[in-house]
Amino acid sequence: MLYAFSLILSFVIVYLLIPPFGKLAFRLDFVDKPRKDVERKLHREPIPLTASYVIFIGFFATYLLVTRDFSLQTGALIAGGVLLLIIGTVDDWYKTKGKDFPSLPKFIVQISAAVLVYASGIAFTGFYNPFSGEYVVLPVILQFLLTILWIFGVTTVINFSDGMDGLAGGLAAISAVTLFIVAIAKGQSNSAIMAIILVGVTVAYLRYNKPPAKIFMGDAGATFIGFILAVIALDGAFKQATIMSLFIPILALGVPIFDNVFVVIRRMLQGKAIYQADASQAHYRLLRAGLNTKQVVMFLCLISTCLCLSSIILLLVQI
Repeated sequence: MLYAFSLILSFVIVYLLIPPFGKLAFRLDFVDKPRKDVERKLHREPIPLTASYVIFIGFFATYLLVTRDFSLQTGALIAGGVLLLIIGTVDDWYKTKGKDFPSLPKFIVQISAAVLVYASGIAFTGFYNPFSGEYVVLPVILQFLLTILWIFGVTTVINFSDGMDGLAGGLAAISAVTLFIVAIAKGQSNSAIMAIILVGVTVAYLRYNKPPAKIFMGDAGATFIGFILAVIALDGAFKQATIMSLFIPILALGVPIFDNVFVVIRRMLQGKAIYQADASQAHYRLLRAGLNTKQVVMFLCLISTCLCLSSIILLLVQI
């Protein structure tokens, strides 16, 4: 019942708040304007960029109301989320003026948000040895590096995937459902609550972001969702995992991870900056291959669902 209540409440909050926040965006001229000279700009009308704040409010309002958890870890999540919203808003504001915000400040803030999470005690600490059955605790420096790399990486790949109506939200919702199932199977109630709340906010957002989109979440929202997904995996799927089950969250986030690893490698080989935006992601390549927007989104969500089912099968094998 608690999970159903969390799902419904988070959905309702986001669903009801998006329209007024969309109107506010037009008043402030905080909208993503179409640019014919940029291949990545697929829309033809100004679209509000304010869904990120509604997603943030819907997630934490529901989480705090349901769990009443005002611990250090919750404070770190909120602080990290606020940092990402601030830098993401600045980045989105630059985009409304047809400019690009420098990548270094974004990198520093995203790393800072990850460090806050690590400092609060949410970390990848080790894994079970499949031969001895003993839990292998990694050196502290390795715990730190792997935790920061995971949070930063997932935050980044979800943001990179937000290039088409309904895509990032759809992939995030599918991944969140998978992480919810994993958390339930492992008896990790806090991770399950966070995951089901994220399902609620992303599905509500998709009601307005499905093609043709009426609102965007921008970099602020995409990085926040990636940040929360990374934390859910750390607090759930990665906790006391075996070597094989380490692949469960990686498969659950498979489409954005594998696609953007390919993109980053390609940019490095071409001598481009990793953060330099282009149209090399899978969704742009599929568009150029002849698929329309809805077909691309459905195809990638189908692939994501298959990978997520694979991760659940792997979970069942581990259990």
